Amino acid sequence: MSNFKIDPSHSEVSFKVKHLMISTVTGQFGAFDAEMAAEQADFSDAKINFNAEINSISTNNSQRDEHLKSADFFDAAAHPKLEFTSTAFRKTDDNNYQLEGQLSLHGVVKPVVFDVEYAGQMTDPYGNEKHGFEINGKINRKDYDLNWSAVTEAGGIVVSDEVKIAVNAQFVKI
Repeated sequence: MSNFKIDPSHSEVSFKVKHLMISTVTGQFGAFDAEMAAEQADFSDAKINFNAEINSISTNNSQRDEHLKSADFFDAAAHPKLEFTSTAFRKTDDNNYQLEGQLSLHGVVKPVVFDVEYAGQMTDPYGNEKHGFEINGKINRKDYDLNWSAVTEAGGIVVSDEVKIAVNAQFVKI
């Protein structure tokens, strides 16, 4: 069994959501952790656990960040973490996988599927074995009771329901 831990200084967890349906707002989680274990060298049996601290959200706008952390959205006081536990990691071709698991967000747990591209393996200058992954998917925020909404005077939607999630992860073998 090989065990891996995410290298947060060489990884990022971001999300994108449409604003007014004409532009995209990008946010990131600054504090997160992940572990992976696999017996197979191609990771086809990998088990992954991930969490992110809701209070670490940043969209480069402090007023919006505070609103996202409030009870209108994530309610960080009641639900301080986003958590993901994998249930399957299926190889679809040479460097691509489907990652299935349970996403716990805002007190709701739902199954999700992410596309994963394995970017390869390198040894860093200190002799550490590193592996890179790009993980992408989308969720509907209302599936997680993130229901805050507003409508413009002209009837336009302020925040879309679809949220795109992108994770660039570098794991180090431990």
